[in-house]
Amino acid sequence: MVDAFAYVPAIVALPFVSFLVALFLGKYLPKGGAFGGIAATAGSFLLSLWVLVTVASGRQHAETLYRWVSTDGMASGGIGPQEIELAFGVLIDPLSALMLVIVTLIALLVHVFSLGYMNDEGEPDLPRYYAGLGLFTASMLGFVVADNLLIAFMFFELVGLCSYLLIGFHFREPGPPSAAKKAFLVTRFGDYFFLVGVVAIFATFGTAAFAGSESFPVLAEQALAGEFNAWTPFGLGTETWFTVLGLLVLGGAIGKSAQFPLHTWLPDAMEGPTPVSALIHAATMVAAGVYLIARMYGFYVLTPTTMAIIAFIGGFTALFAATMGVVKDELKQVLAYSTISQYGYMMLALGAGGYVAAVFHLMTHAFFKALLFLGAGAVIIAMHHEENMWEMGGLKAKLPVTYWTFLAGSLALAGIFPFAGFWSKDEILYEAFVHGLNEPLLLAAWAMGLLAVPVTAFYTFRMVFLTFHGEARTETARNPHSVRWNVKGPLTVLGILAVVAGVVNMVPVQKVLGVEGIDFLHRWLDGEYGGFAELTSHHYADLGPYTSGYIAGGEAATVLVGAGVSLALALLGVATAWTLYNVADPAEHTARLGGIKTVLYNNYYQDELQVWLADRTAGLAGVADTFDQGVIDGVVNGTSSVSLAAGERIRRVQTGIVTNYAAILTLGLTGLLIVLGVLGGWFL
Repeated sequence: MVDAFAYVPAIVALPFVSFLVALFLGKYLPKGGAFGGIAATAGSFLLSLWVLVTVASGRQHAETLYRWVSTDGMASGGIGPQEIELAFGVLIDPLSALMLVIVTLIALLVHVFSLGYMNDEGEPDLPRYYAGLGLFTASMLGFVVADNLLIAFMFFELVGLCSYLLIGFHFREPGPPSAAKKAFLVTRFGDYFFLVGVVAIFATFGTAAFAGSESFPVLAEQALAGEFNAWTPFGLGTETWFTVLGLLVLGGAIGKSAQFPLHTWLPDAMEGPTPVSALIHAATMVAAGVYLIARMYGFYVLTPTTMAIIAFIGGFTALFAATMGVVKDELKQVLAYSTISQYGYMMLALGAGGYVAAVFHLMTHAFFKALLFLGAGAVIIAMHHEENMWEMGGLKAKLPVTYWTFLAGSLALAGIFPFAGFWSKDEILYEAFVHGLNEPLLLAAWAMGLLAVPVTAFYTFRMVFLTFHGEARTETARNPHSVRWNVKGPLTVLGILAVVAGVVNMVPVQKVLGVEGIDFLHRWLDGEYGGFAELTSHHYADLGPYTSGYIAGGEAATVLVGAGVSLALALLGVATAWTLYNVADPAEHTARLGGIKTVLYNNYYQDELQVWLADRTAGLAGVADTFDQGVIDGVVNGTSSVSLAAGERIRRVQTGIVTNYAAILTLGLTGLLIVLGVLGGWFL
């Protein structure tokens, strides 16, 4: 019998093969190897659907493909794990099966869209571009199916490398190489913490498996219950040490998912080709951090302090990034700050105990954000690569497919009923509120997330009105370039998903009306579909000090009031943008903010702050280098010099004359007898 799980490695391998084909044979193939990439991602998408259906039948899969290292006796005296095993394996459960479909679908649509976008540019380096897309897709898929933290870390780093290569694709221009280096360095800073966390987890538990009888979330739970004697350094308590472990791994997630303060790389990443931006923001690089925390959720719920920190960082980032999006002039820059803000919502949900809500928003955001970036790409093609919204206007009638699909994505992003983003964002705010009523830090995070709602709606529709409404403000906008089917097709697919994807988890309707069976995603992720989900999902309902609280009237009233307030704030933001910018000849009203606009436009001077800190810490690095060369290297080099000098002297003894050797032996024996005689006299 043919089993879908037997083809899981092929889901990762197909895009990797397309990478090799495009890299080595692309210059001999049509469109630089584009069709190979499309075929590979289509194959991975179909296999992912097959895996999803198989998981829906109640089956899951874990398999060790290759055992790398296995060692016994790591710890002595019964302290800490007695065995460490490093292995390559795959884990297919409801979370990874869903993510496989999301990643492969977005990658497939990006490949198809690239046929129109990259060829429109007349790009001479298409083989390198499609090779990068293939490796990027394969790396993210490998990360999704990894069954342990070490293998996940390896693919996590490959994702970062691919983003560096694709952001800097136009390396002959001054901007892209600089943006690529910035993305690489900023995310590497977070990854250092992640690496230390991986090593510390292995030292603590002897395993880093995400699921199974030896998974470290289960061992952590046993350690907190006193059933497993985990290694803890520096005299720290078990829960304190687990909090440290969680925060170390969180460093990598903050860097990849562009959360404050490691978010500054993402706006600069817009220097890459627009289809790459869609892939990075919707399904790969930025999604990797949130997926990592979701994958480790069974561990994080054991440490309430870490959960509260995650929630607060997420809520703050959601509001912080949204304020900067208000004043941006370039289409992709607005979308970049929108991405930072929306991933902040996902982190808020994860920290507030809304695991399903976070994954739900990860899914809906993938659809509407890929749609918005590809829609921006279509506009950029039509505008002959002009990105400034003030140079546009009046494109609604000229680009109808782009406009209506872009509008669907914008309504989803703004959280307008009944589009997909409304359902997922509303559930995040609901989870944060009901748990935050009894936890001040969570309540503050919820308040920031709620304040970000009207700001998001305002900058989203400011973007829509400046780009598509009013009168054309330039000659290019009056006569835009047409777009082809390979641009319109992906927009149409994503536009439909932006409208209907919310039906998979209509929790508010269920809670208010009592309609059963419309919370499919909850049942999918919360263990109804069996197996490995149970090892972590049983924690979701018990968040330690987090307890649910409702306003007067109970759960249904809380849902209705929360959704109503959120929707009203979103409509307020849309109405404000409509009043100010849906006119024939709009003015830049944000200029009224004065110095505040300058601060927002310059991103709160975060780049300057980071450069200042780098300059100051460079002096410390110089001191460390002096210590390393003068003391450490001095001791090492001194020891080496003494050894070499002593060896040189001893070497001269080796004359090759037998009588000399006999004399040395006699003298040595005589000396030894004298020493023994003296010592014997002392003891006797």
